[in-house]
Amino acid sequence: MDYKKSKAPVNTVTRNIMDLCDDTGNIYESVAIIGKRANQISLQIKDDLSKKLAEFASYNDSLEEVFENREQIEISRYYEKLPKPSLLATQEFVENKVYWRDPSREAQTQED
Repeated sequence: MDYKKSKAPVNTVTRNIMDLCDDTGNIYESVAIIGKRANQISLQIKDDLSKKLAEFASYNDSLEEVFENREQIEISRYYEKLPKPSLLATQEFVENKVYWRDPSREAQTQED
């Protein structure tokens, strides 16, 4: 998913719990799926930010000089303004863009 083009809200939105558990039939399972997806999105955002900031890294051993790079500050501000990973994951789940499966249910259907 391209989190930069997401329609996820930046602020917290009140959601109907019953809408979240429509697909799974269990609110706790839905929250677990959203939580796992949020962790994946968080890691992806962190990797992207680290790659972009690595371009500006200076490997001087002296701590005397600290350079403020305007581009680096702008990149950091951009990532701070993005919606939180949990909001992105919830939006994906509501739009049915998250693939998930339950191995225990698959095993039960194969036994029957």
